[in-house]
Amino acid sequence: MTEPIGALPGNAVAGAAASRPAGDTLEDTALSHRLEEAARPGVMAVPPRPTGQGLAAWARWAWRTLTSMRTAVLLLLALALAAVPGSLLPQRGVAFDPGAVTRFLADNPVVGPWLDRLGFFEVYSSPWFAAIYLLLMVSMTGCVLPRAARLWQSARAEPPRAPTNLARLDDHRRATVAAERAQILQAAASHLRARRFRVVVEDDSVRAEKGYLREAGNLVFHLSLLVLLFGVAIGSLFGFEGRVIVVEGASFTNTRLQYDEFTPGPLTDAEGLSPFSVTLDDFTARFETAGPQRGSARDFQADLTVLRTPGGAAEKVTVEVNHPLQVEGTKMFLTGHGYAPVVSVTDGRGQTVFSGPVVFVPFDGNLSSEGVIKVPDGQPTQLGFEGFFLPTASVDPAAGPRSLYPDLVDPQLLLTAYTGDLGLGDGAPQSVFRLDKTNLSQVMDGDEPFARALRPGESMTLPDGQGTLTFESVSRFANFQIAHDPGKELSLVAAVALLLGLTVSLAVRRRRVWVRVTAAAGGGGATVEAASYALTRREPVPGELSSLLAALPGAEPGGSGTSPHDRED
Repeated sequence: MTEPIGALPGNAVAGAAASRPAGDTLEDTALSHRLEEAARPGVMAVPPRPTGQGLAAWARWAWRTLTSMRTAVLLLLALALAAVPGSLLPQRGVAFDPGAVTRFLADNPVVGPWLDRLGFFEVYSSPWFAAIYLLLMVSMTGCVLPRAARLWQSARAEPPRAPTNLARLDDHRRATVAAERAQILQAAASHLRARRFRVVVEDDSVRAEKGYLREAGNLVFHLSLLVLLFGVAIGSLFGFEGRVIVVEGASFTNTRLQYDEFTPGPLTDAEGLSPFSVTLDDFTARFETAGPQRGSARDFQADLTVLRTPGGAAEKVTVEVNHPLQVEGTKMFLTGHGYAPVVSVTDGRGQTVFSGPVVFVPFDGNLSSEGVIKVPDGQPTQLGFEGFFLPTASVDPAAGPRSLYPDLVDPQLLLTAYTGDLGLGDGAPQSVFRLDKTNLSQVMDGDEPFARALRPGESMTLPDGQGTLTFESVSRFANFQIAHDPGKELSLVAAVALLLGLTVSLAVRRRRVWVRVTAAAGGGGATVEAASYALTRREPVPGELSSLLAALPGAEPGGSGTSPHDRED
């Protein structure tokens, strides 16, 4: 029973193609070509089931299944599907909005916790994503390297011998030439070499092949795909990504403790980060003032003072969107901005227990922001404040407090106060943007919660002499995303090489030409047969055989034969 070609394992196909003897029939040659096509890298053959019952047989079957092209393609598809939740759902450590995951969990109390348990808010560091990627790496390595070796052998191989009956090939020509056999063969070989064919001359024939660059392109494509995967893996293992908020006048040093969020790779040396530091001297933002795009950001930039090494010379640098600061492979991107009201707080004793800027996090396009002020040193009780900062304030009874424009036109700070235990002494981690109200009591103004709206320079005094808060001024802050990806250069080179290899493999035609010379009937001259065979799905080059026959010494004009361009559809 004949086994279908597509079901033959790769080594059986290659062996069948290599075992074809010289002088076989045309049918055997056509079968050989089909076998060669099936043996080429990229054909998704199904690995045979194990023939033995032992563990070794099943292990070989599992390895062949894992390293088959079909499995590699399926794993690549699975990796693409696994990355979808990372684009649709907020992610910890990579999202620009630090409160996105918290708000999603609050808005989806039923589904959110299950998604969190399954790692959908940390997709790219989840065990299941890493497992798919690792399987893809192993599959691609075991799939690509043997195919690369076969492609290299194919690119260096000599043209195969001609089939017995050239006339049954689709593109065939026959001519009678008044010249010696040696002259004809030499002229045919010279003509083909001039057109960059690889040529082998035998006693009565010439065999030639062209388009080996296609196999070189295939080789570059497969190896580049593997290198690209390794480049991404190197970046994931040894790189890191972090986020930090820097207020005007404040500094940041590239140490792990100064990051607001820090996501290292499994092999990242978190103690060996590039020791640079920056100071945010000034932040400038410009917004559209009229039209349908009113309030949209038109430009914003951060003016920094940079020390690339401890004790080094200070350098003035301007960082803009898509123009990051780069220090020793670490890039500092400007990703967002907002406002930090500057406040001072005195406690019930009249002592100043807090003074400085407090970051309020924007929650809409007009930079309406929310935040908290924690005063753990207040006496006789700790103080906490919660509220909104509005650059251009509008307080609507229905819609609530909001900003009408993102720039500082009418800035107001709306706060309510709490007293009690802030919970900072129990050692549990706590967000700087949220108040733990477990042991806090809201300050009351009669029967209503105490709340005030302050403009810069105004103060509010808490009832019963519990303290005073003054809204001094407004500073800006910049949100920076800092990333180090040691594999990005390798990935870029591999991606470029991959595209070039793919282009070459698709554009170049690989084809074979045979010329056979026999003595003409009656002893006058010689009969020349020429045929070509395309190894790709594209038809042979029009006129290639006609120009070959015309270049032979003593050739008659024209020549008989068949060509795919001569037949009607």
